[in-house]
Amino acid sequence: MASSDGFPASFYGEPGVLGMLSNGISAFLVLLQNFHTAHTGTAPAGVENILAGVHLILIGGVCQLVAGMLSFRKYDHLSGTAFIGYAALWGSYGATRIYFGASAQTPTIVPLPAQIMNNLSTNMTSNMSLTATVVIPVCHVCLSIKETAIAGLVPYILLSFLLAFCSATVNYIMPLVFGAITATLVFEAVGLVASSWALVVSGVLELLILMCAIYGSAALLGKGLTQRLVLKGFGTPLFNVLLLGTTNSGSAQKIGQEKKKNTKYAEPMALGFFCDTVAPFIFAFYSFGYMKSFGVGVAWVSIITVAQLFSSYYAHLRQDCYHTTKFGLHATYWLIKAWDEFVLSALVLEDGKVASGREAMVGNWLFVMAGVMLCVGSLNTDVLELIHNMLFVLLTLSTIPQIALQGYYIFFGVACSLFTAASLYCTFSRLINTIAEKSLIPVGPQPISSEMLKKALMCCRANQGDQEALPQTDQGSDALFYISNGVAALSALHARSSSLNPAFLHLTVPWVLISGAIIQAYVSRLQVTGGGRFGSVIPTIYVAVWATWTWFRFSGNLLQLSAEAAYGFTAGAIALLVINAFLMLIAAYRNLVLLFLTSVMEVVLVCFLLSTLQRLPYGFEIAMLALFSIICIYGALASLVNCILSHRLLPMGPPLIKEKVRWESVPELPCPVANSRLTSSLMKIAGLLEEGGVCGVPTDTVYALAASCKNPRAIENIYNIKDRPAEKPICICISNVEQLVEAKPPFSPLLWEFMRNVYPGGISCIVSKGDWLFKLGVGPAYDRVGTKDSIMIRVPDHTVTGHLCDITGPLAITSANPSGEPDSTHHTMVINRLGHKLQGVLCDGDSNEVVASTVVNCLKIDEGTITIVREGCVPAVKVHQIFERVKSTMV
Repeated sequence: MASSDGFPASFYGEPGVLGMLSNGISAFLVLLQNFHTAHTGTAPAGVENILAGVHLILIGGVCQLVAGMLSFRKYDHLSGTAFIGYAALWGSYGATRIYFGASAQTPTIVPLPAQIMNNLSTNMTSNMSLTATVVIPVCHVCLSIKETAIAGLVPYILLSFLLAFCSATVNYIMPLVFGAITATLVFEAVGLVASSWALVVSGVLELLILMCAIYGSAALLGKGLTQRLVLKGFGTPLFNVLLLGTTNSGSAQKIGQEKKKNTKYAEPMALGFFCDTVAPFIFAFYSFGYMKSFGVGVAWVSIITVAQLFSSYYAHLRQDCYHTTKFGLHATYWLIKAWDEFVLSALVLEDGKVASGREAMVGNWLFVMAGVMLCVGSLNTDVLELIHNMLFVLLTLSTIPQIALQGYYIFFGVACSLFTAASLYCTFSRLINTIAEKSLIPVGPQPISSEMLKKALMCCRANQGDQEALPQTDQGSDALFYISNGVAALSALHARSSSLNPAFLHLTVPWVLISGAIIQAYVSRLQVTGGGRFGSVIPTIYVAVWATWTWFRFSGNLLQLSAEAAYGFTAGAIALLVINAFLMLIAAYRNLVLLFLTSVMEVVLVCFLLSTLQRLPYGFEIAMLALFSIICIYGALASLVNCILSHRLLPMGPPLIKEKVRWESVPELPCPVANSRLTSSLMKIAGLLEEGGVCGVPTDTVYALAASCKNPRAIENIYNIKDRPAEKPICICISNVEQLVEAKPPFSPLLWEFMRNVYPGGISCIVSKGDWLFKLGVGPAYDRVGTKDSIMIRVPDHTVTGHLCDITGPLAITSANPSGEPDSTHHTMVINRLGHKLQGVLCDGDSNEVVASTVVNCLKIDEGTITIVREGCVPAVKVHQIFERVKSTMV
């Protein structure tokens, strides 16, 4: 479905409506329980709490998650971060309510140790066996519910305050909602330990959230339906302090400069750091002994890691391999640590067994090495990223299992505290700097220039010739693929004696299963999105390998599987051996590192087969798993560095089997086509335009139909080709602002300054028409472009289009789609839909955007106002921010 202007109507969807209503309804659910508790003096229990928790998860969690995902696709990083962050909050709070309901129905049992982890060797009940594993009833898993809820609410209070502050620079509805949520969380936390007065205050604040959310949703809904600000509150920031301080336009960041990766999706970095604030804060509370059990904490950490995987996913969609790997790695670490601590909270084990079991685990060392890899990758970003990665390395070192239990949690708690503080600052800096489009919050310079880093890495190569361009077969998720397999392999490594230790078997399950199966399933999804030749075949099969390995080698020993069941795994191992042989063939098409990896996996699977037959040579298996891990470490480092710097600096080896290109007869195209990368092709399209033809051309947004302003008849043909209504004007496209300056239009200084801040870029300005258009070169097309009194001007941030305008002069352009249908985002769409009516198409592959430009009416700019006629690839909020900044510099 499309709008009348020819681009997707779904773009006008306002995900803020769903996000705000989700917050409002969730607050209303909690409000009802708080008022009931304050009035009756009886807290909700049992089924009432469970139902409330389910509703919070579905409404505040799932619905708001959808709103956040849509916001990222709408290039609104603030709303995307807020909605996904609050989705994790309400989901976690809903899970806590379910825990409350479940614990209320569990019979009371004997008292348990005050600190299961910190003082594992003390307070043991006298009737416990020193050699057996004792399963603790469900009520122990539900211990420390209030303490865990407080530990989870505190970081959300800090982050919610930051979101309220940042949103005040955009509008004055969201800061009211987010500010009310911040205050509500404070009194919810107080209400968990204090009297009912805190619940009353919290209920009043939740009522305020509901009212503000309803008003804000109505305002956004009206904006989405009418494309105008029917109700006040959006489009006008609460204060513009963050937009001041720019002394000249030269220092202001232009729209085009922000497109560092892929502007089809908003920047997810703030969301990733948001998650890196919540998870370590909860672990810090637990490590310092505030929480007696991690039974509820595992739910909070697991939910926030899902949110962090979304930040990794959107970084992948932006072709940002560094943050894809970083946030994916952090999510893996938090998830494994959460379930690792949950296992020890749910099971009371003999102190010696725990110590020996931990000492046998070596999987954490791969996280240390992966953290060092991120430090190398961050040398190409800024100092803040480097510091954050160094603190992550410290964090992973603090959880080395060989550290004695007495000092383990103190070291871990301190490291988590430092990492939380750094992540909080990173969240604030990314939010503010992205909104303000300049570095208001210092992040430090780039530690090492890209060229120096390339030269340093090239020194490691035997052949120091020209840098090799990165092949198309390489994907941004490859590093995460190697890391997840490396963690699983290193965690699965153990001696024969360890297989008899129940503590080791219990603790190893989350390490192998989460990294090898769960996270690798996520990597498989990324590989599908990456569009590689063989897609997600290898990671998908390895999900099954590590899941089967965990089930038989670790869970199987605990469950004492029968011989018949073991034979079933024997058949499965043979099947995996055959499948992996085909994976080796696939890897031969990629590179030698992947081929070596799949080859070693074949040997590892042979070891797995022998283990099902009770014939396993443990020493040989240890060697193979260690070799597999070493290959993964190198593959991750090489993939990450090569992808960040876009060159094959660390060799991965050539493909052993090279694909032969088959030249087949290509069906005749409906119109001439030209390659945008060839000067001769550009001259060909320019000649067709000069002769009066209409051609499809790329721009910085979507593909457009172009006609020379020297040929009025060609402009009329555009209307016929598109079936465009005659009352809809066509804009003109020029190569740069200096062309306008030479035409000497009677523009005010404010308009000139505004244009210099938005051109070139995805914004079109409507200005007054005049004789200056003849000097610009519009000439005979004067009456056929624009309206009687106004004209819309585009200056695309696109080298090909700009050069074409330099050759032909001003072009009359409009989106290359039949009127009323979606825009064309690839040259094949233009050829298939309109090719039979065109004289040529300039082919440039995928467009930079999925929607057209944002149209701004500047006719009343001297009165201090501009109007957004159509919101396109540049959000209206951002346009108003630029205008306010320009006005402030003109004072």
